[in-house]
Amino acid sequence: MSGDSGYRENEVSTPNGPRWYALRTKSRHEKLVRDQLDKRGIEPLLPTVKRLSQWKDRKKEIEVPLFSGYCFVRFSQRERMPVQKTAGVVEIVGSGSRPEPIPEQEIDALRRLMTSVLPYDPHPYLHEGMKVEVVRGPLQGVQGILLRKEKRHRLVLGVRVIQQAAVVEIDVNDVVPV
Repeated sequence: MSGDSGYRENEVSTPNGPRWYALRTKSRHEKLVRDQLDKRGIEPLLPTVKRLSQWKDRKKEIEVPLFSGYCFVRFSQRERMPVQKTAGVVEIVGSGSRPEPIPEQEIDALRRLMTSVLPYDPHPYLHEGMKVEVVRGPLQGVQGILLRKEKRHRLVLGVRVIQQAAVVEIDVNDVVPV
């Protein structure tokens, strides 16, 4: 892992205190952004995952960002400009011109994941009610609405005109958002 944990873990976020935000970075600049923020004393978090990379003559395990093009950072409003001016930062993710804070629980969940022994990988963001397309298997190319029930995902295939639908269980790895 990247060694990003351990900063101000007991500090409580207040409306004017430091909060977590997502930074959109230039392509392949995630680690550079993390390192520059860290040098300035601003707390970054860059979840990473290990990948086996192969060259002509060798294979090597490398660490790549879990969310390509994004780095998380905790800062207060007075630190906003230094964060925005960090080389490699495209923008602070938000709505309009306002940065949108990320709930502490989501950052804590990522930290727990990073320190666990469980294998993990990036995955398309899916939620119930989302229109998805099956990308492999006998239903490849079929689109439907994703439902989730317990540990299995269900894909609803509907015929809107007659307001009827059928449901099929499907592996979550076999669908992508449309």
